[in-house]
Amino acid sequence: MLGFILRRLGVMALMMLCLTLVVFFLVNLEPNLRKLAISQLNMRSSTEEIERWLEDNGYRQNFFVRYGQWLGVVRQVPSIDPQTGTAIPRFAFCDEAAQPRYSGILQGDLGCSTKFKVPIAEKLLPALGATGILMFWVMAVMIPVALLIGVLAGMREGSRTDRTLSAASIATAATPEYISGVILTVVFASWLGWFNGSAASATHQGVTFYNFTLPVLTMAIYGIGYIARMTRASMVEVMTQQYIRTARLKGLSFRAVVLKHALRNALIAPFTVVMLQFPWLLTGVVIVEVMFRYQGFGFTLVEAAANNDIDLLLACSLISVFVVLSTQLLSDLGYALLNPRIRVR
Repeated sequence: MLGFILRRLGVMALMMLCLTLVVFFLVNLEPNLRKLAISQLNMRSSTEEIERWLEDNGYRQNFFVRYGQWLGVVRQVPSIDPQTGTAIPRFAFCDEAAQPRYSGILQGDLGCSTKFKVPIAEKLLPALGATGILMFWVMAVMIPVALLIGVLAGMREGSRTDRTLSAASIATAATPEYISGVILTVVFASWLGWFNGSAASATHQGVTFYNFTLPVLTMAIYGIGYIARMTRASMVEVMTQQYIRTARLKGLSFRAVVLKHALRNALIAPFTVVMLQFPWLLTGVVIVEVMFRYQGFGFTLVEAAANNDIDLLLACSLISVFVVLSTQLLSDLGYALLNPRIRVR
């Protein structure tokens, strides 16, 4: 098991290196660099002024040198003022060091936000905390409800309960987040009149029913249908196995057969699906957080893209890649623990 984990961690590190290299290349294309320079200067800046700013701030260095500096394996060298001969930090509002040093991801330095004028950590950590709370409650609502629906539907295949729950699961799984979000907003805001203001009233920081409960419901509804369908299929397959028939023939009650014999084996496949919901939640929060003005990771990612905040975009992509690869590793380990027939080497 330990060897398997170490090999997977090595593969994760290699994949993160490759994926961040691709993202670094895309966000540092020439149009993005010119937009960044204009945002830091002004709209009437000449081509010479833009080029001088890019040169002074290190954006004209070799691509792999800049990527190494971002990783923290290549030393960053600040520009030198030709008049005074003193070193000039790239962004003074972030208190960057005015001397050569190693400062990158490996040193815990995510860079500086050119839009918000603060270090990336000061902007990103509160956003991750807000999204973490949102995702926790989404999973707390989604997983128990989905598993209960799937187990009840799969216990008696073809029954009225199975048909009803399956139809509801298909309907929710076929409804994207932006549709269910609009429906919930119309129902709670327009018909029931639970809100005194429009969506703009929820733009401030803080938890309200509008910018927290509705996002949780919007994301949970979609996930409930998908997990419930997978749980039902797994439960139906388990209930047809020979050991289930043997347990029934021994005189065990239907409830005892389900709880003691069928349930654990039926949850192996849904466990993998549940773990893979974390990458989906990262993409789902982008839509939902923008829709409900919930200022978390997805909202920050959209702000970074809209304002061409290169360092913030890179930090968001790094976190996204890490979450996806980590959940895949945990999914494999959990699958092996739940299923004794699986051996990892």
